[in-house]
Amino acid sequence: MIDWPLLSTVVWLPIIGGALVLISGDKSPNVSRWLALLVSVLTFAVSIPLYTQFDSSTAAMQFVEKAAWVPQFGVNYYLGVDGISMPLIILTTFITILVVIAGWEVIQFKPSQYMAAFLMMEGVMVGVFAALDAVLFYVFWEAMLIPMFIVIGIWGGPRRVYATIKFFLYTFLGSVFMLIALIYMYFQSGSMDVLAFHDLKLNHTEQVLIFLAFLLAFAVKVPMWPVHTWLPDAHVEAPTGGSVILAAIMLKIGGYGFLRFSMPIAPDASHTLDWLVIGMSLVAVVYIGFVALVQSDMKKLVAYSSIAHMGFVTLGFFIVFMIMANPAATSGAELGVQGGMVQMVSHGFISAAMFLSIGVLYDRLHSREISSYGGVVNTMPWFAAFMVFFSMANAGLPGTSGFVGEFMVILAAFRADFWYAFLAATTLIVGAAYTLWMVKRVIFGEIASDAVAQLKDINAREAFVLTVLALAVLILGLWPAPLIDVMDVSIHNLVQHIGVSKL
Repeated sequence: MIDWPLLSTVVWLPIIGGALVLISGDKSPNVSRWLALLVSVLTFAVSIPLYTQFDSSTAAMQFVEKAAWVPQFGVNYYLGVDGISMPLIILTTFITILVVIAGWEVIQFKPSQYMAAFLMMEGVMVGVFAALDAVLFYVFWEAMLIPMFIVIGIWGGPRRVYATIKFFLYTFLGSVFMLIALIYMYFQSGSMDVLAFHDLKLNHTEQVLIFLAFLLAFAVKVPMWPVHTWLPDAHVEAPTGGSVILAAIMLKIGGYGFLRFSMPIAPDASHTLDWLVIGMSLVAVVYIGFVALVQSDMKKLVAYSSIAHMGFVTLGFFIVFMIMANPAATSGAELGVQGGMVQMVSHGFISAAMFLSIGVLYDRLHSREISSYGGVVNTMPWFAAFMVFFSMANAGLPGTSGFVGEFMVILAAFRADFWYAFLAATTLIVGAAYTLWMVKRVIFGEIASDAVAQLKDINAREAFVLTVLALAVLILGLWPAPLIDVMDVSIHNLVQHIGVSKL
């Protein structure tokens, strides 16, 4: 095993690297670009041992680092990962490299500040996934908002100020309730240790109030219906890199919060209120799918599709409690959480690819309107092949990663209630409808205009980014075992924990 502070390196390397990129300035923008690429590649390289050295036979926290931070309040600098957080950290370090490469030529205005913002955001997002102290978690959670606020506010579209303020207010207000819950549990336990919170004896009223406080924070971040309205605005106004990080990583932090906080700390309240989260998830899966169907802006369409796909994640997590009501079906409970986790990682790849593909078109025509395009396959055949492939993955085509997680969640839903599974499965039809509708109008048909006729196919940089994501989507779709195996024991332990009442 590695005996140096691996997690701290993965957290602080991009943050310090981002500061160096910021200092390098824009006098020689290529220096800041190459420095940002070097830092992001190094961070990914350093994060790989988290997977290769990971012991998948135990549910205990690994690569643990602990040092006193504010000892008089029992606050520690406390990091560690298990099979639930580790894949999300690898996803974060992987996607950040692609965001740096994708913005290489496109971002001409203050490129050093742009790259620095993403590197710092990478560090704090890894910190969120690795933090095992509630104060440290909260500091990283709030720090995440700042670079994203800056990215949308400076490099965003014409309504960027409105989008950033809406994004900030929604996510900040939700997290205030989470802070109140964390402070209350500190006074109950005398510690800010998240794992100590898992074993904290709480009565039913306390659990319900804590669960609702966490629900407000995490539902906004996922985002779940009806607190989802900030996401389409943020996506439409954000630059391509901002949309990629928002969809691929930030939304997953909400899902992760349910597994790390809501369910293990308040298992009885989670059981009591599972109908609420399942209802919100099914509305997202069905209703938001139909909302995506009527969008004329490509980014808005994919943004709404993200909300529908994340509905699968929360459905998979909370269907667990209905399955566990049948003592013979615990394997189905684990299947639901596994499906939700696979869906989170898969959606990280697919949503990143979809937004990068839309970014490729936007860089050329400066329009995201579906009506501005048509017949793109005639002038950009290589791009069209990638776009169709990613669209099929977005619709859940078997053989792609988009199918695996959704299929696992639908299977788990069948063990709880046929109608839940039926409603969840409608997304495969609606998802295919809105995705094929977009592909038909943008990629195929006659060339729509002279502007489309002048389009140049993807260059080597764009081809590299899309190829890497295509391989990730294919590998996870055809061979999900390496991901499922590292999560298996941690998820089994979680399901065992939440199956035991605290009352």
